[in-house]
Amino acid sequence: MQLCANKLDKKDFFGKSDPFLVFYRSNEDGTFTICHKTEVVKNTLNPVWQPFSIPVRALCNGDYDRTVKIDVYDWDRDGSHDFIGEFTTSYRELSKAQNQFTVYEVLNPRKKCKKKKYVNSGTVTLLSFSVDSEFTFVDYIKGGTQLNFTVAIDFTASNGNPLQPTSLHYMSPYQLSAYAMALKAVGEIIQDYDSDKLFPAYGFGAKLPPEGRISHQFPLNNNDEDPNCAGIEGVLESYSQSLRTVQLYGPTCFAPVINQVARAAAKISDGSQYYVLLIITDGVISDMTQTKEAIVSASSLPMSIIIVGVGPAMFEAMEELDGDDVRVSSRGRYAERDIVQFVPFRDYVDRSGNQVLSMARLAKDVLAEIPEQLLSYMRTRDIQPRPPPPANPSPTPAPE
Repeated sequence: MQLCANKLDKKDFFGKSDPFLVFYRSNEDGTFTICHKTEVVKNTLNPVWQPFSIPVRALCNGDYDRTVKIDVYDWDRDGSHDFIGEFTTSYRELSKAQNQFTVYEVLNPRKKCKKKKYVNSGTVTLLSFSVDSEFTFVDYIKGGTQLNFTVAIDFTASNGNPLQPTSLHYMSPYQLSAYAMALKAVGEIIQDYDSDKLFPAYGFGAKLPPEGRISHQFPLNNNDEDPNCAGIEGVLESYSQSLRTVQLYGPTCFAPVINQVARAAAKISDGSQYYVLLIITDGVISDMTQTKEAIVSASSLPMSIIIVGVGPAMFEAMEELDGDDVRVSSRGRYAERDIVQFVPFRDYVDRSGNQVLSMARLAKDVLAEIPEQLLSYMRTRDIQPRPPPPANPSPTPAPE
């Protein structure tokens, strides 16, 4: 909605007023809760505020006739904002403004009591009002959107010799490696959103037999034509098989595998497929410039990247790729959306050694951003969820 005001009371000794609006939702017990504040428009008695959006739930909790109170204030630097006046409305009344301007009188009860000739402290006009449906992650999943899960595992020498217990890849008969735990934790949840349960799985930073070629995107199942593994168990199996056949080497390059998933994501932009790439790494990255470029390019595609850092390294480079504080950029281009989520695995390891608990905590945080990232893609492309397929009707019993 967008509002403006006319002839508000002058509150500042030097100059006019610096008006802003505060919206309150009324509660069942008669109290009011702030649900929105507009920006301050400086030095005017006729402000026009920027359009803004607010969830209907926040405005009236779904009750279209519930009172919405709006206060008009004059902003003061010291925080003691001066009250200009107030008016009340409701969601139902506001929604009528889709066809006409609605003008509200701003009243100051104290002034009204004191002055016999008091009319009002100005007016506020509702210039525009529209309602949009906000779709949820579940709406898209019900409509048939599939999550395609790809795994990329760091096979660089900085992880340590897989045969030694000090290695991050060490698989003991009694305990999963940090890599296997991270893979299992995230994969076992995400596989429920993938109908074929076939996951392309790659390694990077290893020397491959027989000629010792260094590869940054080799299929863990050793099948270049079909890198898919059947379920998370299939990925774990191929991962432990690769550890026995390849030589951990280097450097650590993320860009090739990001670009590979991006090429697949670029082919389907209708919202029916969304790609999630899980990179598990010890955090020492060699191609930061190329990786940033790959992320910026991928940010316009239906894909997200999860990076799980294992081991004791400082993960500053990974934090930079996460882009929560500063949006990732490359050569002056900024990422269209925030598509990277980084978490250090050590923050989730249960001190009592309970692996199940560690994995549950990791999965919860790692997957928390995926729904919003999927929604941000759908919103920017104006893709609505498809209607869910009808439930199978029960078969008609055959006549006896």
